[in-house]
Amino acid sequence: MLTEATWWLGRISEYLDLCEVLHRRYLDEGRVDRAAARALDVGVTWLMRGEPALGSGWLSRGRRLLEGVPPGHWHGVLLWADGWQALEAGRVDDATQQGEQLERLGRDLADDTLVALGLVLQGVVRLWDGRLREGFAVLDEAMLPVLADRVEREFTGNIYCTMISACHDLMDLDRAREWTRVTERWVEGFSDAVMFLGVCRAHRLQLHVLEGAWPDVEREAAEVERDLADLNVEAVAEAAYQLGESCRVRGQLDRATAHYRRAAGLGRDPQPGASLLQLARGDADGACASITAAVVAAPSPFLRARLLRAQVQVALASDHPATAAGAADALEGLADRYPTPGFTAWAEEGRGAVLLAQDRPAEAAPLLSSAAARLTRLGLRYDAARASLLLADVLAATGDDDAARLLRRSAADDLDALGVPVPSTGGPASLPGGLTAREAEVLARVATGATNREVAASLTISEATVRRHLANVYVKLGVSSRTAAAAWAHEHHLDVPLQR
Repeated sequence: MLTEATWWLGRISEYLDLCEVLHRRYLDEGRVDRAAARALDVGVTWLMRGEPALGSGWLSRGRRLLEGVPPGHWHGVLLWADGWQALEAGRVDDATQQGEQLERLGRDLADDTLVALGLVLQGVVRLWDGRLREGFAVLDEAMLPVLADRVEREFTGNIYCTMISACHDLMDLDRAREWTRVTERWVEGFSDAVMFLGVCRAHRLQLHVLEGAWPDVEREAAEVERDLADLNVEAVAEAAYQLGESCRVRGQLDRATAHYRRAAGLGRDPQPGASLLQLARGDADGACASITAAVVAAPSPFLRARLLRAQVQVALASDHPATAAGAADALEGLADRYPTPGFTAWAEEGRGAVLLAQDRPAEAAPLLSSAAARLTRLGLRYDAARASLLLADVLAATGDDDAARLLRRSAADDLDALGVPVPSTGGPASLPGGLTAREAEVLARVATGATNREVAASLTISEATVRRHLANVYVKLGVSSRTAAAAWAHEHHLDVPLQR
């Protein structure tokens, strides 16, 4: 009992010491099954603390000890660990097989914990495979013994966390919120359950970032760091990354840099946030290179979706239209395979942005309108406002300047309420008036008296692109004529063409 109490209270160093003492005692007494169980406990704990070599060593010891023991509960725990390692390594067939073996073992032993764990693993594999309805149905079945309190507490918390993570990965936020609430009610019964209280905060933190609840982000991140620093390095790293995200979108770039570095130091890849931070600092080409490398190396389709969304934005800002179009194609493919509300909205937004850059605003309009509406329904105020800014650019490009101005003002008001500076939809907003670098180049040449044809020739773009950029400039500057825009350029020292 003392050993378990130290785990629940978060006294992990003491817990590990006690487990090792018990492991040696059980070996001396010839109780091999119990010695193996403690070895697995130690191995899993070291893995959570971010020490894979130690964790793997103890798991291997537990595996070796179990070889001469009749199949039992701890064989199932080992299958659970092996299944997750296989899935994370992309070995989906192995993970499927281990999930099925785990469920069968649980039924043979009448062990509800193992049955639930086996079903969870199989359900998540189906989600990875794009069989969302089937996957969520299996996960719902797995939750029945959990909700009936027939699953061991430490595994109950693990299963709840797996459910929330799966929903968040897929951007199925209504499900994520529902399971977060259920988990919070369960954790309320264990006021000293430091591990699961901290992990619940980490999941809430992810939702707060998406919803733009910045004060909650700061508070929850501090509590995760306090509670889980010695318990769960993955959760602490994720909290650092999410804090970096909240700082980046609010324009706190130095703080964002520090938090991304902290996340990276704890083993969390800081992408796509790090590339978007480069873009915000004006290094569009560097951002394009780093996000492209991240897309190639993406270990899961769910992370890849997030990277592709950022790649569209970065590639358009760095004048790589073919890269942006390819990213939009790939994002649409993922949204077709995983048709959740969030992925669908991202795909519509990405394709709409590419169509706008290709001077096809009429085709972009319905996609961006749908994306903004979906993001609003999901409660993602920041993302919805960004999609609305893109839609305002579309309206300006089609000549509906009044509607564009109204929509831009509405989106700007939403961002202001969130404490977020109004971003440029085409790149870093470090120039006067929120102009992108390309818009400033066009305006600077117009201010010298150049015609649209002359501007197009000097920048190696089409006249239609020049007209679109000028339409955006008029909306952003609140002017309605070429003369007024040129006067604004002279006042703000944009009368000398910028060099790229």
